[in-house]
Amino acid sequence: MSQEIRNLEPKLVWKNFADLNAVPRPSKKEERVIAFMVDFGKKLGLETITDKVGNVIIRKPATPGMEHKKCVTLQSHLDMVHQKNTDTVFDFDVEGIAMFVDGDWVRAKGTTLGADNGLGVAAIMTLLESTAIPHPELEALFTIDEETGMTGAMGLEGGILKGEILLNLDTEEDDELDIGCAGGVDVTASRSYEEVTAFPDSIAYRIEVKGLQGGHSGIDIHRGYGNANKIMNRLLFNATEAFPIEIVEINGGGLRNAIPRESYAIIRLPVAQEAMFKAEFKLDCSTQKEELKVMEPELTIDLIATEASDQVMNKEVQLLLLRSVYAAHNGVYAMSAVVSDLVETSNNVARVLVKEGAIKIMCLTRSSVNSAKTDLANGLKATFELAGCKVIFSGDYPGWTPRSDSDILNVLLTRYETLFHEKPKVAACHAGLECGILGQNYPEMDMISFGPTIEGAHSPDERVQISSVQKFWRFLLEILQHIPNK
Repeated sequence: MSQEIRNLEPKLVWKNFADLNAVPRPSKKEERVIAFMVDFGKKLGLETITDKVGNVIIRKPATPGMEHKKCVTLQSHLDMVHQKNTDTVFDFDVEGIAMFVDGDWVRAKGTTLGADNGLGVAAIMTLLESTAIPHPELEALFTIDEETGMTGAMGLEGGILKGEILLNLDTEEDDELDIGCAGGVDVTASRSYEEVTAFPDSIAYRIEVKGLQGGHSGIDIHRGYGNANKIMNRLLFNATEAFPIEIVEINGGGLRNAIPRESYAIIRLPVAQEAMFKAEFKLDCSTQKEELKVMEPELTIDLIATEASDQVMNKEVQLLLLRSVYAAHNGVYAMSAVVSDLVETSNNVARVLVKEGAIKIMCLTRSSVNSAKTDLANGLKATFELAGCKVIFSGDYPGWTPRSDSDILNVLLTRYETLFHEKPKVAACHAGLECGILGQNYPEMDMISFGPTIEGAHSPDERVQISSVQKFWRFLLEILQHIPNK
């Protein structure tokens, strides 16, 4: 399967991507991929350093005749989002990604692919090892932990980088040049609750919400995809309004930056009301599936008899939990008044975990306007505090403000039109790019982001377009030939 990928063009880029994807690289567990990248740089005889937080920097001198050009920092992140389908047996901590070719696309078998941002890393690796590609002085910056806090970019100190231009290779549409992005903050609500004994003569059921598209909680947040946590909460809310339902546990969603695809809950209800409950539940399922039939045609909601503990959440806390999750905003909160069609502020209710006396709710709030980000986060905080939760903010990172005087933007605009005979889209994105953070310590660095077309990032449906990788690689080589002089 790996050989099939390695035979794609450009072969050296795909070879490096396959090598990278053989190395487990979950966020916050990047030790193996850091060692892999350090070994890669040192074997090439290039200056290779690791900073105090684990970012890897590899420097390569300019090829003859290019010494007069500005130094270029090429930047991508080493970690990847680890998501898999429930029925996929896979251990991200020890296994490499299983890839396959599907027409003009490369996909993974039931897991995320890691094209975000592995294709950027692979392209940089190819430039570093090439002896035939002319280029100015290059500085490769491979950051860690972009997906779960951007702690690599945050921990990079000023004065380490030498580049005057930064090319971030983490944009996911090949006709788009990004010159700005949203900032974000993690919102986490938690509380304990008393477990009580369920009603006598009760029966247990497992509710499963599956088949949703999921996707990137920034880039895809405007698409109207279903959120498994909100769907499950609505089912439970409606059920408890009509029947004496008792919750044993809830487990929905996963990572903050992924729209939740799946959720399950275990409930108990009196045997005497089983038939009526099942009839009403079926109607509720039909209603929600009808509402989402266009965007989520594969949505399934199943009710399965099961064995379960007779310890359940007490009624008072159960009421507060369901109401608070119902009230918590999910999806687009505001559109930008400055950039057409850009989501300004949003929230993803990413994770709901209720089990054995503990509640944890995890959200990711994003905005290109810092005050709006704070406003929405405070609204969530107030909502969950009314339910008796302790709420903390963490992982706060800034957005990236576009520069109107960007020389590198002008270079990319000209080269794109020359190569492809059309104008690219110049945009800000509603995702977290590391440029905003890096710009705090390197305010004079001229930055831009671009990359190949990747769909379904942060979900097991992730795929990268083969022809787009070829286009991206051609564009990158063209850019390096036209870097401004010092």
